[in-house]
Amino acid sequence: MVAKTASKVASSIVTVDALQKETITEHEMLDTRFNPRKIIMLEFSQYLECYLWPNYTEEASVPHVMSIVVMLNEKFRERIDAWQCFVKKPEKFAGFMHRVLELSLDENTLSNAEQFAIVTFLVNSFNSVEVDIVREQMNKLTHISIWTNLLPSQREEMFSGSKSITNWTLLQKLRKYWNNLAQKIAAQDAEDTEESRKAQFERNYLWNLIARFKRTLDRVDDDSKEVDLEDIRYCERFIELVTDLEALLPTRRFFNALLHSSKLITHCVLSKLISSEAGSLFCQLVEMLKFYARFEINDITGQQLTHKEVSDRHYEHVVKLQKAAFKYFRKPDIYRFAEYLNLVPPMDSEASMLDICSKEFLTETITLHCERRVNQLQQLNEQPLYPTEQVIWDENVVPYENYSGEGVLALNKLNLQFLTLHDYLLRNFNLFQLESTYEIRQDLEDVLFRMKPWRHESRNETVWGGWARMALLLDSFQIVEVGKPFVGDKSPSVVKGEFSVNVGRRVDIKQEWENLRKHDVCFLVTCRSTQPVGTKYDVRKPFKEQIQVTYVRGCEIEGMMDQNGQVIEEFEAYEKKPQIQGDIRRYRVFLDPNQYRIDMENRAEKGAEDVYYTFNLVIRRDPKTNNFKAVLSTMRQLLNTECVVPDWLTDIVLGYGEPDSAHYSKMNNVVPTMDFNDTFLSFEHVKECFPDYRIEAMAEAEKMVPPFQLKFMDLVRGGEKEGEKVIEVTPLVREAPTPYPVCPNKNQVRFTSAQVEAIKAGMQPGLTMVVGPPGTGKTDVAVQIISNIYHNWPQQRTLIVTHSNQALNQLFEKIIALDVDERHLLRMGHGEEGLETEKDFSRYGRVNHVLKERLRLLSEVERLQHAMNVIGDVSYTCENAGHFFRFTVCRAWDEFLEKCAVEKDGLVAEVFPFAGYFNDVNPLFSVKEAKIIAMTCTHAALRRNELVQLGFRYDNILMEEAAQILEVETFIPLLLQNPQDGRNRLKRWCMIGDHHQLPPVVQNQAFQKYSNMEQSLFARFVRLGVPNVQLDKQGRARAEIAALYCWRYKALGNLPHVEALPQFQISTVDKYQGQQNDYIILSLVRTNNIGHIRDVRRLIVALSRARLGLYVLCRANLFRNCFELTPAFNILCQRPPRLLIIPSEPYPTQRKVGERASAEPISIENTVHMSTFVHDFYMSNMDAMRASYEQAMEQYRLRVKATLQLPVEPVVTETERKAGESKAKVEKAQEVEKEIVFESMDFERLEEVPKY
Repeated sequence: MVAKTASKVASSIVTVDALQKETITEHEMLDTRFNPRKIIMLEFSQYLECYLWPNYTEEASVPHVMSIVVMLNEKFRERIDAWQCFVKKPEKFAGFMHRVLELSLDENTLSNAEQFAIVTFLVNSFNSVEVDIVREQMNKLTHISIWTNLLPSQREEMFSGSKSITNWTLLQKLRKYWNNLAQKIAAQDAEDTEESRKAQFERNYLWNLIARFKRTLDRVDDDSKEVDLEDIRYCERFIELVTDLEALLPTRRFFNALLHSSKLITHCVLSKLISSEAGSLFCQLVEMLKFYARFEINDITGQQLTHKEVSDRHYEHVVKLQKAAFKYFRKPDIYRFAEYLNLVPPMDSEASMLDICSKEFLTETITLHCERRVNQLQQLNEQPLYPTEQVIWDENVVPYENYSGEGVLALNKLNLQFLTLHDYLLRNFNLFQLESTYEIRQDLEDVLFRMKPWRHESRNETVWGGWARMALLLDSFQIVEVGKPFVGDKSPSVVKGEFSVNVGRRVDIKQEWENLRKHDVCFLVTCRSTQPVGTKYDVRKPFKEQIQVTYVRGCEIEGMMDQNGQVIEEFEAYEKKPQIQGDIRRYRVFLDPNQYRIDMENRAEKGAEDVYYTFNLVIRRDPKTNNFKAVLSTMRQLLNTECVVPDWLTDIVLGYGEPDSAHYSKMNNVVPTMDFNDTFLSFEHVKECFPDYRIEAMAEAEKMVPPFQLKFMDLVRGGEKEGEKVIEVTPLVREAPTPYPVCPNKNQVRFTSAQVEAIKAGMQPGLTMVVGPPGTGKTDVAVQIISNIYHNWPQQRTLIVTHSNQALNQLFEKIIALDVDERHLLRMGHGEEGLETEKDFSRYGRVNHVLKERLRLLSEVERLQHAMNVIGDVSYTCENAGHFFRFTVCRAWDEFLEKCAVEKDGLVAEVFPFAGYFNDVNPLFSVKEAKIIAMTCTHAALRRNELVQLGFRYDNILMEEAAQILEVETFIPLLLQNPQDGRNRLKRWCMIGDHHQLPPVVQNQAFQKYSNMEQSLFARFVRLGVPNVQLDKQGRARAEIAALYCWRYKALGNLPHVEALPQFQISTVDKYQGQQNDYIILSLVRTNNIGHIRDVRRLIVALSRARLGLYVLCRANLFRNCFELTPAFNILCQRPPRLLIIPSEPYPTQRKVGERASAEPISIENTVHMSTFVHDFYMSNMDAMRASYEQAMEQYRLRVKATLQLPVEPVVTETERKAGESKAKVEKAQEVEKEIVFESMDFERLEEVPKY
């Protein structure tokens, strides 16, 4: 019924009346308790876009409003653009929002499930403030006018501020603004108009909504009534809503005071639900709300509070409580305590709460107000980084894959804005840790299922019925060192252990375990199985019900130990490792000191067993996905460090201020005049790239040849032409670096105007964002920006960060092709072996390069020695060469200068002491430190501490694939250096990516959907409206193929030519981003439901990989009915739905696009038809192919013969030679036999002769 009704709705809007609308709402939504499958079908059939919103009016019924709410929630659950249809027709949106707000306070009309849907809608709305029409309505609910619900004493306390926080001027301005606003509100209320009633409703809305929540919570706690699970779900979702309001500064600024005044947290803490088994999730949500309600931030200014300011504010509350105790020390007057602290209305006023506030309630309120806030940073420092068995298999903390996006989770969210940098890092830390725990759980479960742990029949121990490549049985484990704690710490400074394993006789497995590197992470597991021997485990059933894991502890490899008990140091690939006899290997590991302290405390206080002598299994993980510990350690170091982000970036990173505040046009240090090096191929190219500017040549026409220096008059501060769109172009003449001709590598790409604007922005100080659709030359733009910065500011260092080694290698290969000295290039991390060059740009490669350069320079010193006729071995060492320079070369140079000063009329060459050396010299360059450093974002997170300790410095950052990098992995590279004089020396930050393509990979669906962890920093900046340059000309695909995805971009055109890049590869869509091929055969796989391809970003990647031909294998009817995929599949469906083949047309064809073929094409109906056609076509052309082959070979032999022009000598093989020699011998023997005469004899008569 759903499918039929929805299809009618999508096809005919007019014919559906109110009765049908209510039928759909009641039968397909309410009666099924909002069954997800029903909702999905309605949403997939464009129920919202084609009917609900176009037919919405102010008189619309409640089912109509609820249908819109449910459909919009479903779009958010599917992570689809939900506000598109509202933005197109925004006239009725304000009225619709008011209807929804009214329904949210109605406790009689709607069911609990519908109220839950409305609160979910509010959560989605407050998290979509980047949409203008949504922000306009949500701001009305969190305006300062909501302070009318506060007590006068509470408002006065807010305006007075804290003595420890100096913002007196701002508070007085706020007080003045409030006084004027209060007068306007009073006058407006006196008029009693529709507008005034609406304004009053909006400013009292959140206060009334909180009151409604309290009544729902009281209903849940009422023992006389049966608990409704929908009420519990409503309470959980409402706490999520309040937490989201507290976690965003624009909504928190005035709402936080309202929250404390409402005593919402007190009601939650004292409820029965929070201590019940069904309220475990509710308890976690309330704890999160308490954390954000008392976060270390000034709500008005948004400034982060220091530890001292937080302590001073706490002491002020305590002192005030002491004064109340001295004044009202009698027990019955506890209400007076709360009144003195401005927590409740005065006892004598009409608003007095004396009758409804119990002693327990007042005590808890005062306690929450005055208690010391737990030091979150200290608590974080005392927590272990490795997950334990309690966290790994706690589904409330780390959900399994089956999260549908409907429920509430006690997880942080990554949205548009953050309170402070500490909040930013803390949220990312928690989510990254949980995501890592989820991946660890998958690996542990996979290994343990393979190992098949069973309980021994007679002995109380675990036996193993299987094996796993990533696990070995422990022979022994022991703690070998426990260091004393540092001053002020509770945990040991270091905890070391040793374990031994039998690696077996399989060479490949033994080699993998011996290749464990320093800092690799392993897990020590205690598994005590209760299943009898022979039990078959089912991987499809829950793991915890089948296998019991007692303990899990993480450890970090220090190294493998030799036969003498010493740790074997790591060796490079070209060095030989020491050989160890036998199959037993011992490893020394670092354990988590915090976890060790916790375990020892449990053993001492609770009598628990010693965990570290129960392990029976060690498990390792794939090194590519096993870097979580180093990343978490880096993030914890950042949390403990005063993170100095550049002043021009802080507000942008947190999501506040003007979005264009970091654009180069707003920077104080903008550079009006820049040398564009080899960016332009000609003066005409300059004119093409700046069509909106007036170009003025500063030299004669014949001298206007590149390179050019451009002066942008609109960037000049002051002067006659300030602000004018004029560019002064000056040709530059490069001085030859050597007396010998040099042909440096130059750029050959004719950049488009958008690409030049991106290059210009990248050279300027500030933040540059480049959105590069598929095939628009993102890498070429990045390389040109790096090259121009390298030549314009040679003293500055540029850091290149990418998501993958493949992208980093592509960048490096193109940088090498330009005029960049190789000694200034450094490739950090693994992956340099993928470079298509014989040169080594790794750290060790740079060291080897320095050593080779040392030998080369010493040979030059030796040549100079011979040229100067100096005796001795001055080129033996660098020290000898230094002495030679100071005492011989410098003295000869000084004598030369003196002679030149005395003999002014002579020839310089006659007295020049180094003439013999310069007879044939190569240019000498000194080896300096690298200026272009490249690494992946993962390597930056892993080695951040090491780089900072080494004094790593850089001035510019360029990030490629920025839309594929996790938020925190994008942020960490900004802090790979210590600040100088309290300021970050970063000058430029250039991010290049495409947020319309695939986001960062997050395996757990809960973190991806609920926490929005897949949002990259690049995508968040785009949502915030940060200015960006979109490359608008693609040069990869044919125009017909580009049309499949160009609708997703603004004004994306095609270049006149495309450079070929032949490739052949089988891959998945997710792994093929950033690559291309001439022809792509794309299989969409799904036939029943669309699945993950409904994500438009994934579709864009899939359709944009082909250059010349794209073949899509799919069930067209399924995909063309999906609203999000309609623009692409409408174009695809204009093509024939069957594969058409012209057998008589060879490849490559000379026929142009659109030209009719000479023969009729054959339509392939199915796979059987295809295989039959291929076989018949092949067999029918065998004779023709054979004849064609023989003809081609004959022509080839003739061409070779004509080319050589030599007499053709027969080639005699060894067999023919021997046969010839044998034949010659036979012929010679026959000649000899001819000369022999035989007598004729009668043998019959001979037999008759008697014998004697």
